[in-house]
Formats: sequence, structure tokens, C-alpha cells
Amino acid sequence: MEEGDESKVKKKPVQRVKHVPQRTCVGCRQVLPKRQMLRIVRTAEGVRVDLTGKLAGRGAYMHDRRECWGRGLRGALAHALKAELTADDRIQLENFMNTLPHDQPDNAEANK
Repeated sequence: MEEGDESKVKKKPVQRVKHVPQRTCVGCRQVLPKRQMLRIVRTAEGVRVDLTGKLAGRGAYMHDRRECWGRGLRGALAHALKAELTADDRIQLENFMNTLPHDQPDNAEANK
């Protein structure tokens, strides 16, 4: 090889793997990508569902399933947010939970 030939050898570009943030559902403890979960945030005004994922405050994550929300509202959510859920917070979260789909169909429906 002559001098200068080394600069002609092209190196392959390094393929970078995009980092995907992971979060744990406080209801079922399953770890999934952050974008697949719903964020609940503790703010000065109270506990809110953060659909944008950008509200300031301490957050916790849950699946968009009633079963996870039911388990979370029994105590795991309050523990994750490091706050006691007020009656208003609980009512608001339960109303949101009632809009979510059930994880599995009712047995009565499946046996038809």
C-alpha cells in the first residue's frame, strides 16, 4: 500500500440503537415502553391523568386496562406517587378507569 491509500478505505457507519424508555405498571408490575402506558401525575392541584406525558410533577404509569387501574387504586398508585389520594382524586381516577376497556371478555359473553 502506498501512502494516502488508507484514507480511501471507507468505514461503515455505526448503527445506533435508539433508546426506548421503559416504565413499570403500578397495577400489574409489567415493564413496557413508556409510550404504551398512561401517566398519572401528582401536581399541586391534585392527582391528574397526564395524556401528554409532559405535566410537571411526580408520575406513575399504568396500562390502559381496568384491571391494572383497579389494582393500582387499591394502594399501589398512592404509594408510587408518595401521596394519599383524596376522595376527589379517587372519584376522578375511577371515572377515567370506567372509560377503559376490560382486559378479558366476560365469561357469560364467551360461552354464548
